Amino acid sequence: MSKAFNEEVLLAEVHDDFGRIRVVEVGEYRFLEFGDQVEQSCVFTRDPGWLEYDYTRAMLLGALLHASPETALFLGLGAGNLTQCCLRFLPLEDVEVIELRPQVPRLAMEFLGLADDPRLTIRIGDALQLLDSAETADLIFLDLYTDTGPAAGHLAWRFLEDCQRKLNPGGWLVINQWGTDGGKPLGAALLRGLFHRHYWEIPVKEGNVILLIPASLEQGLERGGVTARAEQLAPRLGYSLLPLLEAVRPAS
Repeated sequence: MSKAFNEEVLLAEVHDDFGRIRVVEVGEYRFLEFGDQVEQSCVFTRDPGWLEYDYTRAMLLGALLHASPETALFLGLGAGNLTQCCLRFLPLEDVEVIELRPQVPRLAMEFLGLADDPRLTIRIGDALQLLDSAETADLIFLDLYTDTGPAAGHLAWRFLEDCQRKLNPGGWLVINQWGTDGGKPLGAALLRGLFHRHYWEIPVKEGNVILLIPASLEQGLERGGVTARAEQLAPRLGYSLLPLLEAVRPAS
């Protein structure tokens, strides 16, 4: 979605210890921005669970690797549309979010359509510090970004290792990783060593690379099951995830 031909309306602007947060509206879309107008999330106002960008759709595809997830942990909230989408379309019973900035969930609920779901718990603080106290989960989504790029956790060996350990048997860790000019994920050498090359990648047109990391080396990616679940979900989503499944590749 391009802002180029629409008037931008500022809905909210706040400042905290980490800088500026803005919510702007452009046509039927609202954007969460950090710092110097660096876009973090895009929400379609008529349907806050709609995923506009391929990187969020690829993260949802990662969730379909689990046949029937009951619990999910989101490290980083953003506008909350991926969280909202997962609550709507997956059989989740308990969802925990760890978000660094207290204004982010407030703005998400006030302006970006994040619902106060009884299954949802939001904790404020640094994910690197609070991960130990989080419950284990079937799905863990790692998406920690500032106005300058990925937070330190995206390249922190011990933290990434702890994220995988927080998975229940059969679970999946889904990471929105920064992409390099060569199309590989940031920290590719570290990732290959840490996860023993046993993970999969989805390069997306926004330039990021979504990582799909299983709980154990014995666990594989069952394309048949994922295909069936994606096909079943497509009419409800309003788009197909199958082109992204076709783009899945082994660890680079």
